[in-house]
Amino acid sequence: MRAARGPLLLALAGALLASAMAPTGIALATGLLVGSLLDVPRDDVLAACVVPLTAFAAVVFVGRSARSVADTLRHLAVQRIDGTHRSALIRLAAGTRSIDVLERPRVQKLLRIAQADRQSRVERTPGLGATAQLDLLIRFLGAAASCTLLAGYAWWLVPALLGPALASRAFARHQCVRHIAVQQKGVMEGIRADHWSRLATEWTGGKEVRTFGLADWAVDRSRAHALAMFRPRWAAEARNNREQWITAVIIGPPLATAYLLVVSSAARGDFPVAGLTTVLMAGWALLQTLVPTDVFDVEGGLVGLRAYERLRAELSADCDKAPDSLPVGPGSPLVRFERVSFTYPGTERQILKELDLEIRPGELLAIVGFNGAGKSTLIKLLSGLYRPTSGRITADGTDIARVAAAEWHRQLSVVFQDFVRYRFSAAENVSLGRAGRPADRATVEAAAGEAGLREVLSRLPHGWDTPLSRSCAGGVDLSGGQWQQVVLARALYAVRSGARVLVLDEPTAHLDVRTEFEVFKRLAAHRDDASVVLISHRLSTVRQADRIVLLDGGRVTECGTHDELMALGGTYADLFLTQASRFREGFDQLIQEGEVR
Repeated sequence: MRAARGPLLLALAGALLASAMAPTGIALATGLLVGSLLDVPRDDVLAACVVPLTAFAAVVFVGRSARSVADTLRHLAVQRIDGTHRSALIRLAAGTRSIDVLERPRVQKLLRIAQADRQSRVERTPGLGATAQLDLLIRFLGAAASCTLLAGYAWWLVPALLGPALASRAFARHQCVRHIAVQQKGVMEGIRADHWSRLATEWTGGKEVRTFGLADWAVDRSRAHALAMFRPRWAAEARNNREQWITAVIIGPPLATAYLLVVSSAARGDFPVAGLTTVLMAGWALLQTLVPTDVFDVEGGLVGLRAYERLRAELSADCDKAPDSLPVGPGSPLVRFERVSFTYPGTERQILKELDLEIRPGELLAIVGFNGAGKSTLIKLLSGLYRPTSGRITADGTDIARVAAAEWHRQLSVVFQDFVRYRFSAAENVSLGRAGRPADRATVEAAAGEAGLREVLSRLPHGWDTPLSRSCAGGVDLSGGQWQQVVLARALYAVRSGARVLVLDEPTAHLDVRTEFEVFKRLAAHRDDASVVLISHRLSTVRQADRIVLLDGGRVTECGTHDELMALGGTYADLFLTQASRFREGFDQLIQEGEVR
């Protein structure tokens, strides 16, 4: 509730209070109006009705206006509360040091529930639940006013009507909790249905959906999972509808009995007619005030909050509580992998096996090896996205696991093999290399020049301001090689902004050999600014590296300069000679599909 802020809550509470008191006021005004009609001669009826009729109209007007104002204020309060909740959820998920915890199915389920996105009538957001509780609290004040009015005529009417109303609320809550339990069992089916739906509708997978004829298949998969999610919910909904007779039994007989007793008393002259009218109206107002329309809002809102609390407990062990600071010297840090082993969670295969490796200050280190040798895994560990199963990684002697993640990431500039293609302008895509500070256009242009991006920029219709996606107005799509140049420029922007270790995982896989060679030369020139770690399958371009290490079976099996490894005549030499024979006919300069020209 604090997220809605005090002034708005006070205004909302006032509007809800006026709306909650309106039914009791209408009952009282109706009784006064009827009494005025009975107690005056016919010729004076009009004059006698002016005051009670005006009071009746005023109460109706205030009640209706208050409800309208309350609906508007409640909508604003809900948006503030839900915005704060979702921001906290995002910070919680993004605040974990590693990403493996987010890959767990249980965490995915809790994230889905905590987001509280509406998919059926059961889901409610924390904002709806919180404001519904405020509304319920104030409606209890309205119910107390109705009870006071009833007690003024006959005390026994209060328990006779209040008891069934509260029992009806308790039964409605029981139905709601049962329905929510059914809904939560289908969350994973909903996640799977969304996956197939996105596959069929988003443009990113459009080529394969069409060429492989996946549309009907994806629709069938999405439909099957959606039905698996909704069928139990529909059954629960049907059961709730069939049980409405229970509510009628809880409320109907007590209400009818109370009304019959009051009417009989009035017919015998033991009860005034005006009082009869007031009692009838106040009794109905009491039932309406306590009608359980808020139950789904409150219970559904609590589901999202409980999921958030369980998620926070799940992620707390992985939250960034690192106590140490990383010593910042004038140059790059000395990074060491000390007997590092790693196995991905939920698997048994060991990717790295007691690996020892140094990344020396100002060094250009190339890492090569067969597919599956652990090269990309090594980069993920260096980036802190996963923690070693055993061993440790140090920077200038400090274990990076004990350094705040944000502090360590400021020292890194990483290009991943599966980099993200942001639907932003070209300038924004480059300056994201240091998103936490204002973009510097001069640095952006310098990084673009080093990445070989200027020729691509000259073809863009709006230059730096061109969105790099056709899904945006005035945007264009780039080829894979052109995107790699954008991402390289992003990494070099980070280096120019203070990063001291530049890590590149297959950064030129989509570039032709000539362009790759030129880019590599520019990267080599940054050794004075940052240590450079390069993973590449093309061995012809890593010859300039200060040191080349070969990973095989999760360990470093060969290490040295190009000439040293060729003289060794081992696996590296065999790989190099095999690749060299494939390029004897010249450079591959084919233009890639989708390239901006």
